Amino acid sequence: MGDPVPAIAEHEATGAVAETFDDIKATLGIPVVNLIWRHLATIDGGLDWAWGAAKPIYASGQAARSALALFDRLPVAMPEPLAPGALQAVGVTAEDLATIRAVAAGYNRGNGLNLLALGALVVPPAGPVPGGVGSAAEEASAPIPRVLSEGDVPPHVWELVLALNRFGSRPDEPILATMYRHLAYWPGLLALMHAGFAPLEADGRLRAATATTRSMAMAESARLAHLRAEAGPAPAEAVAAVEEFTRHVIARMVPICLAFSRWVG
Repeated sequence: MGDPVPAIAEHEATGAVAETFDDIKATLGIPVVNLIWRHLATIDGGLDWAWGAAKPIYASGQAARSALALFDRLPVAMPEPLAPGALQAVGVTAEDLATIRAVAAGYNRGNGLNLLALGALVVPPAGPVPGGVGSAAEEASAPIPRVLSEGDVPPHVWELVLALNRFGSRPDEPILATMYRHLAYWPGLLALMHAGFAPLEADGRLRAATATTRSMAMAESARLAHLRAEAGPAPAEAVAAVEEFTRHVIARMVPICLAFSRWVG
């Protein structure tokens, strides 16, 4: 099992899809193509429409400015600090930790940008037009390993991936957040993460963080919608996918990724 929703793996992309994936990474300054883009590539006309309409928002630098402002304002629910030596006790080396931090940084940047810029494709323009000088793509963070699938890890590790994915999600959530699959190289880390975030799930703080993120992001996306380009007819399936990802999946992962990156420091 790979992605629970149809998606083109980055290493399997060819032709125009591969070129668009490379353009996305270069424009966003990220080392990985997020699942939303890989899913849109399976929808007839979906990738061309979404990237054509959203690229000016990313390239202007306004999405990055808005994402940083959103991150500064978001109330992030934090797990208890890791005990001294906890990462080493589960086999995470200093080299591993550098890679783990690169994974977190890549998803923080990609999730923040995609939440706002793709959200701008499915809300009407409202509020003041974004102004000021933006900066386009930052230099991409360090390379990170490929995404793991169910067949790449023992069953108990995949169960951890699925258990983490349930945090903050709806009971019928069909989409598996890719970050957990990237972290499956370190099962001990997944176990520590589950123990740390479980209390936040149990008392509702993760779901509350999702709702807050969604509300704040939609307001900012409406401002960015002034910058979107005309990219031809929008395929209904692609519009539905963008709405599902931005309002549910990315909105729940933004506060979790932020908390995780701060947690592993």
